[in-house]
Amino acid sequence: MTENSTEIKVYGYRWVVLLVYMFINLMMQVFWIAYAPITGEAALQFGVSDLQVGLLAMIFMYIYVPLSLPASWAIDTWGLRKAVSLGAVLMGVCGLLRGIYADSYNVVLALTVGIALAQPLMLNASTKLAAIWFPLAERATVIGLASVAPFLGIVIGQILTPQLVVNLGFSQAHLAYGVVGAVAAVLFLIFGREAPPTPAGYEERVLMLDGLKNMFKQKDFYVLALASFVIGAIFNGVSTWVEVIVRPKGLSMTQAGLIGGLLLIGGILGVFILPPISDRTHKRKPVFLFGMILAVPFLIGLAYLNTYIPLMVTIFFLGIFMMGVGPVSQQYGTEKMYPTPEATSAGMLMLVNQLSVIAITAMGWSNERFGSFSPSLIILAAALAVTAWFVSRMSESKMMGSQNPAAGNSSPTG
Repeated sequence: MTENSTEIKVYGYRWVVLLVYMFINLMMQVFWIAYAPITGEAALQFGVSDLQVGLLAMIFMYIYVPLSLPASWAIDTWGLRKAVSLGAVLMGVCGLLRGIYADSYNVVLALTVGIALAQPLMLNASTKLAAIWFPLAERATVIGLASVAPFLGIVIGQILTPQLVVNLGFSQAHLAYGVVGAVAAVLFLIFGREAPPTPAGYEERVLMLDGLKNMFKQKDFYVLALASFVIGAIFNGVSTWVEVIVRPKGLSMTQAGLIGGLLLIGGILGVFILPPISDRTHKRKPVFLFGMILAVPFLIGLAYLNTYIPLMVTIFFLGIFMMGVGPVSQQYGTEKMYPTPEATSAGMLMLVNQLSVIAITAMGWSNERFGSFSPSLIILAAALAVTAWFVSRMSESKMMGSQNPAAGNSSPTG
């Protein structure tokens, strides 16, 4: 079936499903990043090292790696609603308990593991949700909107956490996050739905194992995997270590939070710019490549600039170009790997993205050894430039090549 072969109907309720999905993903990222902007304060509260506090963020990536494919299988086999609901419940319960027992590092670490177990069931579902509920011509934009929620979650975690700790205290700040996370989980259980009454477009997909075989035969998959790894190392690395990166530059905890927040604010702006351009022009590769190339000088600037305002400007533009390409690359990968199931292709690329925890751990080790994150940031900038060269040699998505501006236009109902 193609979107030109029959009239495609879409339903207004798709936006409700998208919104509750976005809310649980927002809170997942709040839980992930909440300790990063207060690394020094958390280390004092818990009586542990900066690296041990960093582990509270890195554990999400360590756990994601072995669970990504099982989570993708669960999404494709059980269905969108059942799989994501399981993740929402796990996040809500463990997040609330983490707030209640916020003073104990060992308990917080154990409950963080519980939250991290839920993450693959939620992250791997965005392309599946887009494919089930939205026509092809909207999907990069919808995946972009879905990715805004995690960005907002990280903005909240980066900017609000230091303020909450100052005003409410360390434990109460994390309890507040736990309560909101539980509310988000309940809302998804109430309003989440599996599928609309009629399909929204391309749906014929092979089984997961056949899909994996299809992916591994394509050289473009390995280029996309490399890009996913490098982008993950940059985004997750800067987000995890932001307070430690800027501490030697003389910035305070709250200034570090604002710097980290600006990375995400820029990313949100980029999501509202680059994916819609991709959808409207019916081009994936040029938009993806454009963002990667323009991110390189700003990553170098983050390594060497030492004053507050230039750092704010640099990290803001890094967010626009680096994070804005994320939804485009996800949809590009889904289309290039067709007929591999959406959750499988997205899950594999997200698995590689989370494998970047190896690079993030190396960044922390390098800083402890050499006293600076600059060498790591320069290496990442070089890796991004090399990856962009490989992407430039890829072909455009055949789905985009066969699209015309009217394709995927829908008759809204419901």
